[in-house]
Amino acid sequence: MAAHKIKITQIRSVIHTLEAHKRTIKALGLGRPNYSVIHTDTPQIRGMVKAVRHLVKVEEVK
Repeated sequence: MAAHKIKITQIRSVIHTLEAHKRTIKALGLGRPNYSVIHTDTPQIRGMVKAVRHLVKVEEVK
């Protein structure tokens, strides 16, 4: 069975956000609004997304 994937799209800028949120966005491979990355759906990635949920949009990839 293949691992589930999620597509994470940054929807808001990191200007005027906490430094920890900026580092989390960078760790996810994002950096500019409307950029997207695909990651394997793991608890670590879900935790990072939860920390910056006001800056990103998450979709399942089939």
